[in-house]
Amino acid sequence: MAAISADTPFSFKVLTVNIHKGFTFFNRKFILPELREAVRKVGADVVFLQEVTGNHLKHASKFENFPDAPHYEFLADTIWPEFAYGRNAVYTNGHHGNALLSKFPIVHFENHDVSISGPERRGMLHCELHIPGRSVNVHAICVHLGLVETHRTQQMDMLCNLVRNAIPADAPVVVAGDFNDWRHQAHAQLARRAGLHEVFVQAHGHAARTFPARFPVLRLDRIYVRNARSHAPVVLPGKPWSHLSDHAPLAAEIDL
Repeated sequence: MAAISADTPFSFKVLTVNIHKGFTFFNRKFILPELREAVRKVGADVVFLQEVTGNHLKHASKFENFPDAPHYEFLADTIWPEFAYGRNAVYTNGHHGNALLSKFPIVHFENHDVSISGPERRGMLHCELHIPGRSVNVHAICVHLGLVETHRTQQMDMLCNLVRNAIPADAPVVVAGDFNDWRHQAHAQLARRAGLHEVFVQAHGHAARTFPARFPVLRLDRIYVRNARSHAPVVLPGKPWSHLSDHAPLAAEIDL
């Protein structure tokens, strides 16, 4: 990849999708290989993934097309040379969490446990990406927040504290993932406390409908930015995505 001058405008494409551990709605069929092809066709430079299986002993023996490698490695293979995984939920047969695939070097990453109480395990995967020729790195945070509103409020506080205290004030930030924010509380909180603005809200005045993927009603999935602009945010079309996940994926061009 050619070096990019700090003064040269630069854009890259991001994609976020909750992959439901590689299964169709209601876990009827394992379709990770098909989902991998669909993800690749989007042509994203950075991919934010939620509900990614790192390992599952029973599924590996039950499904013929279940990869031997962790699912984030299987998805990244030959397209995204860099990837990071944050293990959130651990159970008897394996574990799953968030992952980030990148065509840019990941110079540092850290997974933050933002679980509040009870069995629901949640995390935020914070990756620092180096864009060749740029003196300031891009910070990418993949999130999957809780189903309980009081938990989400606390988790968004943690996200704001991370952005404000652990990331340089002039650094570009992209936060994407499944916010489960059906009451639309995140926009004001993240804007006020962390300077984060949602790309669909900026473009269209409201977040995108993403769940359930076949007949989207709820606006659960988001892409927020700070110190960056976005254009052409899109909800990816029903075919083939409504067959591949219970969440419709989002994509956008991010301008630095």
